[in-house]
Amino acid sequence: MKIFIQQVVNGITTGSVYSLIALGYTMVYGIIELINFAHGEIYMIGAYAGLIVLTALGFAHLHGISMLIIGLLAGMLLSAAYGFTIEKFAYKPLRRSSRLALLITALGVSISLQNFVMIGQGASDKSYPSVNMLNTVYSLYGVSITANQIIILAVAVAIMIGLDLFINRSMTGWAMKAASQDMVTAQLVGINIDTVISITFIVGSALAGAAGVLVGFYYGIVNFYIGYLAGMKAFTAAVLGGIGDVRGAMIGGIMIGLFESLGAAYISSDYKDAFAFIILILLLLIKPSGLLGKDT
Repeated sequence: MKIFIQQVVNGITTGSVYSLIALGYTMVYGIIELINFAHGEIYMIGAYAGLIVLTALGFAHLHGISMLIIGLLAGMLLSAAYGFTIEKFAYKPLRRSSRLALLITALGVSISLQNFVMIGQGASDKSYPSVNMLNTVYSLYGVSITANQIIILAVAVAIMIGLDLFINRSMTGWAMKAASQDMVTAQLVGINIDTVISITFIVGSALAGAAGVLVGFYYGIVNFYIGYLAGMKAFTAAVLGGIGDVRGAMIGGIMIGLFESLGAAYISSDYKDAFAFIILILLLLIKPSGLLGKDT
């Protein structure tokens, strides 16, 4: 039982990160029906942004909480800027084109960002600053949880609750929901679609950037390729929960983290990365629209 609970804790921690990334996929798809395959690279850029800013400031002189806050702000701001820029220059000109053209463009942007970071930062792994406070281990009835895991969970939950309130309680959130239901009608009632789409990319990218910084502190290293696998798993989480449904993306991310952690512990760690996709295939055979998706 202790092993099971330990793996659940680990799975929820990892899953909360997947949820943050998956929200960007599902928000963009919900409005313009685009699978933004460059979103994983936005997550990677957020991780690098936090590291670069902390290095420039001399992280050895910063307190643990200050490092975390500065890293998160840097990662979220730069990722949001990249997301906004990509939408304006890569996706907006093709908005009236076929979905295939947009899909190919998204793949091209993904590859371009990977190589851009590899050239600028090098192909080798980069070490994140170690924070003693985050490495503190707490034990409860034989189950270990680090301060880093607690902070990841707390930050992820706070961001997801804030996003849910933003979408369901604010005028901008209502405009986003209206645009996702019927873009033409939304324009007729005075909603600026360009602004809504830009805000969607900015918010989704900022969440991915926050996830990148949290993972950087958690694992201690980053490289230019971390966005690919994390992005694929987050996309799987979005589809699992019901692509286009924000709460579905949150739930899907946690489920992917749990399946991955429990599968590695009780079946084989060699197939850790495959469990998420196996579960997705099985679920879609039963409910093609995902857990919270609407059947059409």
